[in-house]
Amino acid sequence: MPATESQLLPPDLMAQLERLELVTRKVFRGRMKGERRSKRKGQSVEFADFRSYVPGDDLRSLDWNLYARLDKLIVKLFLEEEDLHFFTLIDASLSMDFGTPTKLEYAKQLAAALGFVGLIRTDRVRIETLGQSSHHRGPILRGRRGVWRMLDYLNSIEAGETTSLAEGVKNFCLRNAGKGIVVLISDLMDKAGYESALRYLVSQRVDVYVIHILSQEELDPAVKGDLKLVDCEDQDIAEITVSAPLLARYKATLNAFVSGAQEFCNRRGMNYLLANNQTPVKDLIGSYLRRRGLVR
Repeated sequence: MPATESQLLPPDLMAQLERLELVTRKVFRGRMKGERRSKRKGQSVEFADFRSYVPGDDLRSLDWNLYARLDKLIVKLFLEEEDLHFFTLIDASLSMDFGTPTKLEYAKQLAAALGFVGLIRTDRVRIETLGQSSHHRGPILRGRRGVWRMLDYLNSIEAGETTSLAEGVKNFCLRNAGKGIVVLISDLMDKAGYESALRYLVSQRVDVYVIHILSQEELDPAVKGDLKLVDCEDQDIAEITVSAPLLARYKATLNAFVSGAQEFCNRRGMNYLLANNQTPVKDLIGSYLRRRGLVR
């Protein structure tokens, strides 16, 4: 495996992911039949139930043995297998180009890991960024052969998109109307706020997961003295003197920001998770996201 690809999906992470699958709480109708059991009755090899025949039913589903015994036309029902639509939307704004590793690098590895789980289970996987145009949409991938295309696409993503969070999510929803799961990976740092963006996702008939990535440097800044802060996105400048009271106010503001985002998501049925860029992706998926029900 090339070095750039092994960084996104190292062998030990792939070995862990092989045992997982993505989970949705909603029943939906897929375009193709896959490996996933649906609550809908259909045609498959796994028996589910019987019901009386009604005109228009497929005669091949009749149970002729029961007809011989009961003199009634009975149809056999089976569990239908469906594919899951799995979308990942990555924030590639300049604010994501911060930290070690950067929040964007962390987001790309997380997207690669979740996409890999979907692909090995033959789900329909699509990864896009906030600034994705309608003419350059992320590819729709399915099956193990799509892993390399997914990694190539993720490696091509660079920080610098200027689309606002709300506009990016709105355009994503207009481009992708499929049902299933949407994972938004972002630091939610937008001067216009994150609320409008998340409301667009609520309007979709999907399971929504908001993975809020912050760097260790943002969660616990190790700074002191006189500093000139420059906003990486709009070049706004603020000159400050770092002191203990100022750091205390910063942490209180950050906690309020995180708590507000979590409460906003919880009230609207979205799943929220705060992710530190120092948490190994395999731990985030194997522990936190498994408890939240995204994988099993």
